[in-house]
Amino acid sequence: MPLMLGILSLRSSTPAAREVDYFPLKRQVEEFVQGKGATFAVYFEDLATGKGFGINEDKPMVAASTVKLPMALYINEQVVQGKMRWSDRVAYSRDTDYEEGSGVLRYEARDGDTYSLRLLTNLAITISDNVAFRMLARHVGRDNFIAYMKELGGKTVYPEGKNLTTARDLAVYVRATLDFARRHPQEGGRLLDDLAHTAFHFGLPGMLPPDVPVAHKEGDLEGIANDCGVVFCHRPYILVVLTSGVRDVREGFRDIAAISKMAYDFQQGLPPAEVYPYWKGN
Repeated sequence: MPLMLGILSLRSSTPAAREVDYFPLKRQVEEFVQGKGATFAVYFEDLATGKGFGINEDKPMVAASTVKLPMALYINEQVVQGKMRWSDRVAYSRDTDYEEGSGVLRYEARDGDTYSLRLLTNLAITISDNVAFRMLARHVGRDNFIAYMKELGGKTVYPEGKNLTTARDLAVYVRATLDFARRHPQEGGRLLDDLAHTAFHFGLPGMLPPDVPVAHKEGDLEGIANDCGVVFCHRPYILVVLTSGVRDVREGFRDIAAISKMAYDFQQGLPPAEVYPYWKGN
């Protein structure tokens, strides 16, 4: 119940706020994705009211690096509960931790090198370091991580060991991150700052004004471009867009940026709602 109470505290209770109809925005997004030749899953939620819509929101999709968001949140929860410390160090083992793709540790780490939890968590979010994520997963125990995501409300969590998720589940993890930041402003604010200052800034923030903070986590593989996060405009919203079968990853992120711009423009036409007084972004 603490999680739900935290979420409810973010929402406006004014009658006018509850009268927003998001069907026009949903129709606009549906028309946009129809001719793309790829599969899209979308989840949108207005943080003032909790209202929104989904498109294929419960369809299992490859999570790619978006899974690093709930991992970072899990580490933060363990730290504030006193079960781990940011100064705890994890030793690198090539046999278990090496992975190609994003990051610097695949080039720099040698067997036996140790890295703090703080650094590994930062690298997993800001540059999507795959080795850092694998080290964190090994350190906390994959079963414990899976149990945590399910505890938050995730329904599609590593089914048959596959890194799959849904747009709705990722929205749950974004919402949980906001609730964590409300409850723990120092640690939560730092996590939001990491998410807002990543090396990959193509999707949700791609077509938005540069002064609008966007705390998000992108992920991509061949044919896949994903992004999930919260846009802190004058009426903040959660947006998750997952894709598969995109011809070009950059094109996929441009499509995500276009959908985010549709949501942003729609929200700009509504009354403002300050629902994140615990974090302003910088």
